[in-house]
Amino acid sequence: MEINGQAFSGTGRYDQMGLSAELMRAIEKKGYVEATPIQTGAIPYFMDWQNVIAKAPTGTGKTFAFGIPMVEHTDPAGTEVTGLVLAPTRELAIQIRDELRDLCAFKEGVRVVCLYGGQPIGSQINQLKKRPQIVVATPGRLMDHMQRRTVRLNKVETVVLDEADRMLDMGFVRDVTRILDAMPQRRNLGMFSATISREVLDISWVYQRDPVEITVQADQENRPDIAQYRLEADRGEKADITARLLEMGGYERVIAFCNTKNMTDRLAGLLEMRGISCEAIHGDITQSLRERTLQKFRDGKLRVLAATDVAARGLDIDDVDAVFNYDVPDENEYYIHRIGRTGRAKRHGVAFSLVSTIAEGLRLDDIVKSTGSQIRTVYFNEKGDLVAAAENP
Repeated sequence: MEINGQAFSGTGRYDQMGLSAELMRAIEKKGYVEATPIQTGAIPYFMDWQNVIAKAPTGTGKTFAFGIPMVEHTDPAGTEVTGLVLAPTRELAIQIRDELRDLCAFKEGVRVVCLYGGQPIGSQINQLKKRPQIVVATPGRLMDHMQRRTVRLNKVETVVLDEADRMLDMGFVRDVTRILDAMPQRRNLGMFSATISREVLDISWVYQRDPVEITVQADQENRPDIAQYRLEADRGEKADITARLLEMGGYERVIAFCNTKNMTDRLAGLLEMRGISCEAIHGDITQSLRERTLQKFRDGKLRVLAATDVAARGLDIDDVDAVFNYDVPDENEYYIHRIGRTGRAKRHGVAFSLVSTIAEGLRLDDIVKSTGSQIRTVYFNEKGDLVAAAENP
């Protein structure tokens, strides 16, 4: 881990951070003792109300890095919003809300609400009437509440942009800046991101003063254990090959990523025809149906989740056996976010990329060059076994 360019070990314990008894009880209830590097680096600065810009791989504990100080700073007797977290997707917003509520388990009086599109706004207005101190929201829905004057941000002290690069890349720059401009009493701003894009730096330049820069590299300690494979496949054979790989590997929980909503629906139908339980999740599906589908997947009632990149981040699913790039992603960064769904919590993961066109092959070559990924080419030999291309005589 680096802090302002200087190397630090990144090791630490929660009981050495001077946290309150209520927070320590909540953390111990979760079974955590050792803090992750991003938590060790960020928590002291957040506790001291400093601006933070943090780059860390997905799945390294960023929510607790900003959530612990935010909950510590919250007055249980307060009736104004003092903490705000912005997230790019509904799934991530819901996940953050749940983790913050876990941290509030023994801090009676601290209320956390989640505001996102696809849910009736009336029920959210009713939650806001209970005067929460912490709000987690997607930018578009928060702007809607601001325009309706159902939420007031004039007392907000701490703001966090989670998955900042993704959020700004999705076109939320204008909403984010308007939201930040609406908080005259803001004391600090934290930006957490897997990559530091030009847009993230622009926001930092305007809204942060002397930010502490924290970088956690994907070293051997936190690098996911993911075996990555490339398999040439005719477009019309992709569904059969997917089914074949599922059976050969015995994978029980798989996410298959497609580039379009139509393709996720098509893949779900093709796999169902082959006796493999699969449902699609993408932006056109209602929030209630998405949540039911995700719960079925978590409960093991769905073997495959066919998803667009809207689901590449923020899914609270830590035990995916394998990821299939049914379509090679259009953006290099999407590849990293996709395969990051597997190989979590020190488990072994597998990622297959099915290549059916010259263009897809060139994109995957570019992914290898730009991300440093080690992707082995494999194929089915005459016996039907999956072997490395180097073994081809």
